[in-house]
Amino acid sequence: MIKRVVLDTSVIVAALRTRAGAGNAVLRLVANRRLTPLVSPPLFLEYEDVLKRPEQRIAHGLTLEMIDDFLAELAALVEPVEVRFLWRPQVRDPSDEMVLEAAINGRADALVTYNIRDFTEAGERFAVPVLRPPDLLKMVKQ
Repeated sequence: MIKRVVLDTSVIVAALRTRAGAGNAVLRLVANRRLTPLVSPPLFLEYEDVLKRPEQRIAHGLTLEMIDDFLAELAALVEPVEVRFLWRPQVRDPSDEMVLEAAINGRADALVTYNIRDFTEAGERFAVPVLRPPDLLKMVKQ
């Protein structure tokens, strides 16, 4: 059973861009406490940085205050992960390392991303399933 997940920033971004997508459905599962997101401090700071970028704000239409409110609500639902071990490099994009490290150190049931290709090999190496949001939703069975 999948309960504890690391959400890649791509999932958070997609979730806020449209209510109709799988990313938003994943966040609804988090809000209903059916999934527990595991987040390290660097990963949470990346969520904030990306969501507050001008091009993202145009895309999702949220004000800075609305983003802060969303992040505060999300922070109340996450399980913090302390990254004790680093295994770099494991993935092609150095900015993705913190996502993988949160999953490994947090003993995640899955790493959820729209960027499957960059995480699959490392996920297999560390026995962390890498799932796209629609695949996670099928497994959780809303």
